[in-house]
Amino acid sequence: MTRPDSIPSPLTFRLKLGLVLNGIIILAEFIGGYFTNSLGLMSDAGHNLIDQGSLLLALYAHILAAQPATEHRTFGYHRAGTIAAFLNSLLLIITGMIIGVIALNRMFSPVEVPGFWVMGIAGISLIANLAVALLLRKGAEEDLNIRGAFLHMVMDAWMSLGVIVCGLGMALTGLTILDPLISLVLVMVITKGSWPLFHESLDILLESTPRHVNTSDIVTTIECIPGVKKVHDLHIWSVEPRIVMLTCHVLVDTQTVPDKDQLLQPIQSTLSSKFGIHHLTLQLETECPETEDLHCNLSYLTNGSSAKDPILPHLHHH
Repeated sequence: MTRPDSIPSPLTFRLKLGLVLNGIIILAEFIGGYFTNSLGLMSDAGHNLIDQGSLLLALYAHILAAQPATEHRTFGYHRAGTIAAFLNSLLLIITGMIIGVIALNRMFSPVEVPGFWVMGIAGISLIANLAVALLLRKGAEEDLNIRGAFLHMVMDAWMSLGVIVCGLGMALTGLTILDPLISLVLVMVITKGSWPLFHESLDILLESTPRHVNTSDIVTTIECIPGVKKVHDLHIWSVEPRIVMLTCHVLVDTQTVPDKDQLLQPIQSTLSSKFGIHHLTLQLETECPETEDLHCNLSYLTNGSSAKDPILPHLHHH
């Protein structure tokens, strides 16, 4: 795990500076769009929020995730980034829907939009986006998280260029319908950029199996290890995208492997090398009445009968 004192300070400074510059862009475009009646500028500002979330998560990955776990937070602060991503993406989707409704209304009831003002404000946004992208370019060559933030900024520079072209078109032709049209295009870009982040963060918060993990392959792999009869009570989830967790019960054939604990290391090594799962908890058993259920039904823990029939705690090998 990366320690806070090993974080490259130049990269951290660039991320913070990028956040400040991008925040100024968002504020300027929202205010400028409001006073010039330009939905295109406000839509581009909404798209910039995606970049702000990306920059925040990149900075979080370098600082907050390095904080140690505590008695109160045994998983540390890794999931804080997921919560931020979920709220950020949800807000962006709602913002996109609102802008889309206003844009459709503007198409039937157009308002005057000063094209040259739109060009000027979008031009400032373009320069600032390129500046942030240049700040992150070096870090993007080595760090996947920074690369994602870098690509967001480059994409937003292209979006600002589109608003500039739209402003020029309105200034030269007087076609105010261009403003809601470019807004609808930007809404589609916002939604396309936000939905995967929303879906992935929601999956993590719901303790879903990560999409890149194939449960059937894991079960088959474990059951192919000599001495393993059956896998059940399997649970796979992630604390954050890079930290996948696994727990399961393994029924051992004692005729093949007299000492069931001998299977612990082979199973751990196989899951680590083949699937990249390094944090797992295995319960090795010689007999079990629940072998038909791959995924344990936990409803018995929430119904009234659990108080009368307490469940004996399981002993796990880690």
